[in-house]
Amino acid sequence: MVKEFIKVMRPRQWIKNLMVFAAIIFAQKLNNSDAILKTGFAFICFCIISGCGYIFNDIMDKERDKIHPKKKERPIAAGKVKVLPALSLSIGLVIITLFASFLLSCQFGFVLSGYFLLTVSYSLFLKNIVILDVLALSTGFVFRVVGGAVIIPVVISPWLIGCTMLLALFISLGKRRHELVLLEEGAIAHRAILKEYTPAFIDEMIAAVTGSTLIAYSFYACSPEVQKKLDAPYLPITIIFVIYGIFRYLYLVHQKGVGGSPDVDMIKDKPLFINIILWLIAVLIIIYWKPIS
Repeated sequence: MVKEFIKVMRPRQWIKNLMVFAAIIFAQKLNNSDAILKTGFAFICFCIISGCGYIFNDIMDKERDKIHPKKKERPIAAGKVKVLPALSLSIGLVIITLFASFLLSCQFGFVLSGYFLLTVSYSLFLKNIVILDVLALSTGFVFRVVGGAVIIPVVISPWLIGCTMLLALFISLGKRRHELVLLEEGAIAHRAILKEYTPAFIDEMIAAVTGSTLIAYSFYACSPEVQKKLDAPYLPITIIFVIYGIFRYLYLVHQKGVGGSPDVDMIKDKPLFINIILWLIAVLIIIYWKPIS
């Protein structure tokens, strides 16, 4: 039973919460043990709160998930976890986690509360409003980045927020496209909002967001202000990794039919996973390695 309760919180998707480490990396505070501990705490808090959000969402979507070829195996949809115990666990964990977050940092507590309200709002009504549904999913990633910044605390770059929002929107649209293609005629029965989308419409939005994401990251990496602040004149080198990563993901979505679980897909696809690791290594070297002149 304990295993099923953990499973219902979708620990595989907690990888998304690694976004809270973006601020500490780009603020050049990885050598600060206190900042690392606080960011680690933020990561744990987001894992718990996002897990509780998944529980609430699965309760709301219980009947619809039963007709999905993959989601029907989720503990609540499959009847392995009852609704009342799951809801009680979720409420208890949310109260404890939010209380602990406010004790450490009021600002972080408000950000985490905002994230939780967003996830609940998404489950209740935002997921049924065309375009706002994918924007809500994307905003959740922004909350993670902002949360990682306020808990240190550091001033977060608007460029970083913009890039995060656009990249998350790119991935969210890919997920919607995957649902449409996978479920075909049964798509609307599983998720009513899918009646407002078509693959062609989503492809147009993906095309717009793809270009915007590449431009936003390129401006960030090439910005004289950012390069001066980070003392990282070679940051534009990392643009090539972003270009390949986005194009590779588009290839996976259009040619391989993936996109339903972006976090899992990015790990399973070796070229994409290696590219992400290489990007991270390049960023760390460029930002933190300062040759002795």
